[in-house]
Amino acid sequence: MKSLNPILLFLITTLLACSSPQQKTKERTYGVLVFYKTAGFYHNSIPAGLVALQELGKEHAFTVDTTNNAAVFTAESLKKYRAVIFLSTTQNVLDPAQEKAMEGYIKAGGGFVGIHAATDTEYDWPWYNQLVGAQFASHPAIQEATVRVLDHKHPATSFLPASWQRKDEWYNFKNISPNIKVLATLDEATYTGGQNGDHHPIAWYHAFDGGRAFYTGGGHTKESFQEPLFRQHLLGGILYAMGKK
Repeated sequence: MKSLNPILLFLITTLLACSSPQQKTKERTYGVLVFYKTAGFYHNSIPAGLVALQELGKEHAFTVDTTNNAAVFTAESLKKYRAVIFLSTTQNVLDPAQEKAMEGYIKAGGGFVGIHAATDTEYDWPWYNQLVGAQFASHPAIQEATVRVLDHKHPATSFLPASWQRKDEWYNFKNISPNIKVLATLDEATYTGGQNGDHHPIAWYHAFDGGRAFYTGGGHTKESFQEPLFRQHLLGGILYAMGKK
């Protein structure tokens, strides 16, 4: 059998490589960084949260990097991510240079997602307090409560029932930003220990300083990250923060 001309063989090989499914998949991917450093209380649900977020990435074609090393917070490292996720971080987790890099990332159009104890983080960094939208104040025992969904247009809540019953550790908040767009509130009449009254936000989003931020108060328990509705809630918030919705 006569062999192919080397130049023709090269052209055929190049065309096949350019049209391969792997190449197309690579071009579609985009990334998020999950940061889970703790300098205070460590939530034993963090490993379950990491697994859930990695699974969501595989299912919806975005890459997920995870770290508890704050050294990744440089301008060069952060610019490759569409969103940064703070997964139950606690207390002071970034130094001043790393804080500056995070501020620059958001100002350049980056996205932020805060899960549960992200509001129990960086109390002495006013810019972060505005980004996340509120600060943790206290919490009662883990128990069932009713979440009242106010906004069914946002991707984090569009699929949820108007009254969403679930079990978690329900935070009370202080220093709630007047600029957040509340997606859902807690009905304090359905559980004990609420301290925010008739308007107790538990999930919200807002445009902030050039970027986008989403926060959910859920995620204290390992079981949260196995709940289909809660996982979809997280996914919608992540897609919003990445600017995909």
